Amino acid sequence: MSLPQPPKPAKLVIGFFLKEKRLAADVVKALVEKFGPVDMTSPWFPFDLTTYYNDEMGTPLFRRMLAFKRLIEQSALADIKLFTNGLEHEHSIDGRRSVNIDPGYLLRERFVLATGKNFSHRIYIGSGIYADLTLVYSKGHFNKLPWTYPDYASETVMTFLEWVRKKYVIDLG
Repeated sequence: MSLPQPPKPAKLVIGFFLKEKRLAADVVKALVEKFGPVDMTSPWFPFDLTTYYNDEMGTPLFRRMLAFKRLIEQSALADIKLFTNGLEHEHSIDGRRSVNIDPGYLLRERFVLATGKNFSHRIYIGSGIYADLTLVYSKGHFNKLPWTYPDYASETVMTFLEWVRKKYVIDLG
């Protein structure tokens, strides 16, 4: 028989992409006000691995990733996604998003994103939100899965997340 164990706290990681980089300062300010100081920030990199968002947001699109100092409870992910959905809505123009915000959390063994879209590999976590197992850590690095979004499967994102993971291990003590 397995005995219930409390889950480890997680490292909050929020990625966002947008066309107008000047909007990033407002987005980061709102995220910091809500979740506390940022621990690590990725460089900007082109978000050109899909055309899915081109009609809504235009081109070119740029991605940035943030990792926050304060660890979170894994069960907070649905509420965090609802908050970031609100930020997306605040920055929408004529019903079109200006920014797409992807909250997730990182543990030693995996990286999980929040989404409002159901699919076979996603687990419902409440409030209309699903957890997407995006990357698995094994043999010293993150590994993509058949459904991993192309930008999260990129070497740039996985390298950044491996840096975040090293910091997370230190944070756990």
